[in-house]
Amino acid sequence: MRQIPSPKPAEMTVNCAVVTVSDTRNPETDSSGQLIQQCIESAGHRVTAYTIVKDEPESIQALLQGYSEGTEIDVLIFNGGTGIAPRDTTYDALAGLLEKTLPGFGELFRFLSYQEIGTRAMASRACAGIYRNKLIFSLPGSPAAVKLAMEKLIIPEMVHLVNQMRKSY
Repeated sequence: MRQIPSPKPAEMTVNCAVVTVSDTRNPETDSSGQLIQQCIESAGHRVTAYTIVKDEPESIQALLQGYSEGTEIDVLIFNGGTGIAPRDTTYDALAGLLEKTLPGFGELFRFLSYQEIGTRAMASRACAGIYRNKLIFSLPGSPAAVKLAMEKLIIPEMVHLVNQMRKSY
């Protein structure tokens, strides 16, 4: 199978916000949020905002809306709250606000996860889309899931997706 090369990170620096959705993590214990930041910076991009928010739909939505108003942020990466447990509300909070969805992101993430963890991958509600000209990713909160999504999907395509989102016709 022929794969189209992704743009190199040096072609453009992307400004990212990292949001950890958790009722229990703090900056010292947020290994997934730290890993996302490391991946972004290692690829030559910038983390311009980082926060931890409780797994409450209203708080998640307010944060998304706040980061989307007049900021230099290009990409918001949420982690945590994408499963099916009662407190997992990130997908529910974000999905209804997305103006465009990228169903391929969730599909590819679950496919790659299946190769690593088997049928448990079906419980992930990882998703991506566009909200107010910002690229949104929502990942599970486990470090292994974050590593997979960042290394195999987000970092290789982030510049291309931001450029596509900004195109005018």
